[in-house]
Amino acid sequence: MKLSLLLPLALALPCDALSLTLRYFDARGAAEISRVLLALSGTEFADHRYPIVPKEGGGFSTPEFTSDKESGALAVNLNRAPVLEADGTTFGQSRAIERYLAAQGGLMGSTPLEGAVIDSVAEHVRDVKDAQRSKGFSAFSRDKSAEEKEQAKEEWYATDLPAWLEKIEKAVEPVMSIVCGDTPSYAAVCIWALLREGSDEEVALVTKAAAGCTSLNAVADAVAAHPAVAEWLEKRPVTMF
Repeated sequence: MKLSLLLPLALALPCDALSLTLRYFDARGAAEISRVLLALSGTEFADHRYPIVPKEGGGFSTPEFTSDKESGALAVNLNRAPVLEADGTTFGQSRAIERYLAAQGGLMGSTPLEGAVIDSVAEHVRDVKDAQRSKGFSAFSRDKSAEEKEQAKEEWYATDLPAWLEKIEKAVEPVMSIVCGDTPSYAAVCIWALLREGSDEEVALVTKAAAGCTSLNAVADAVAAHPAVAEWLEKRPVTMF
């Protein structure tokens, strides 16, 4: 397939006018893919961010989130965030939110089969995220010592992640035109987030692990270069996480 077909040639058409409010912490985290999907489809939304307040002596508090949780406003998502309010109906689960926004924005292909292909690739990316989480070297993990975390981190980026990405590369190659045509799909945004989001150190390590993945890198670059995504990345708030 010619690389030119992967380039961001056109903006996605805006989806039908909806009243949308996305509620999440003042962080990227589990809501950022949804925000990028909204930007990519040209959909207006209220980006409600719960403040994260540093505490004396360390740690953080989230008073507004705690208040909403205690009032029952987040019960629909088991007292968690993110939640999406769509025309008066509120629901949770970040993946459900992503799929809904992708479908509304025309980012799930043009047929049920294309939608299944896109969903499949997005699930491959989730497998990688789950495997990384189970490795246990996150700053939020309490199950390993600092030395054990460092060893697990080295193993992940040197061995585990390259193996995962090689397999996903082979899965994506035959369906590149579905995953990333003139407008990147939901799966393309997931690939971009996997390869290009995170701290400078994390992105550098992932870039090294993905060095031989021509298709995945082309998809990630196309998403980042899309005018709507580039505009969002330029204007989005700078956050701690």
